[in-house]
Amino acid sequence: MAVGVALGTRPGSSALPARAATRTVRAAANTTRSVPPLVVRAPSGIGPNWTRVARVDGVAAAWIAQRGAVTLLRFDQNHVHLTLHTGSLDGGTVGWTYGDQITTREIHLLVAGFNGGFKLTYSNVGFMSNGHVAVGLKPDLASIVTYANGTSDIGAWGQGVPAAGEQVFSVLQNQQLLVNNGIAAATVSTCIITCWGATVGGVTTVARSGLGITASGQLVWAAGEQLTPDSLAQAFIDAGAVRAIELDINPDWVAGYLYVHHRTGPVPSPVVPGQVGIYGQLLAPDARDFFAVVAN
Repeated sequence: MAVGVALGTRPGSSALPARAATRTVRAAANTTRSVPPLVVRAPSGIGPNWTRVARVDGVAAAWIAQRGAVTLLRFDQNHVHLTLHTGSLDGGTVGWTYGDQITTREIHLLVAGFNGGFKLTYSNVGFMSNGHVAVGLKPDLASIVTYANGTSDIGAWGQGVPAAGEQVFSVLQNQQLLVNNGIAAATVSTCIITCWGATVGGVTTVARSGLGITASGQLVWAAGEQLTPDSLAQAFIDAGAVRAIELDINPDWVAGYLYVHHRTGPVPSPVVPGQVGIYGQLLAPDARDFFAVVAN
């Protein structure tokens, strides 16, 4: 942890990242506008070019692409932010700002959701949110860091993240960086099981997922049912990511959703062809940690 960086909310703030708190205040005013505050769609026939899937206050905020075996979602942090949720088994249900299902404060602003990292009982993981620690943070591990101002970054803990002077709201750590400085880790082809996680049946090509960040600060989620660490890393590099982290692997734990909003509430739409899916599609309590993507 960088010296002088506090973990938790900003002094005098609510128990939410700043962007989430701001959006809660703005939501009522937006209902009177001619432009809907949030529109999410789930297009069919997705191809290799980016297709817009979400607008926030009339501005494009999220895109999808299908490139070979890899599904990609791209998010503009000027308009959306991440929330890191615990699972009922990964972290438990007591004491967390964001627990084992999408909260009422997020439900009408929900753009997307996807799986988190390895089980918190594994080595080389870490988890903290709003000052509450499930697994202690470790130097050099690949980390998804969300600051109190609502923005997120990805990097090796203590080597680029957290940023000096920024207050940290949440951190998920999982192994080493898959991509750093736009280059795949040296072990993606030579150390698949030991370095990048045990798989069902010991196969090297399996369902995998991850999150990357571009030089301009856009977030990119990538996943597929038949990927190696090398092919996942290359997908991130081709999508413009300069740093990326592998998240969970194996068919039962890799899934992503877009949430199309109706009068009765959001309806989840799976995004990865062939994904097994998560019970309750993150709208019901889940045992594993996960991320939600929420409009600012």
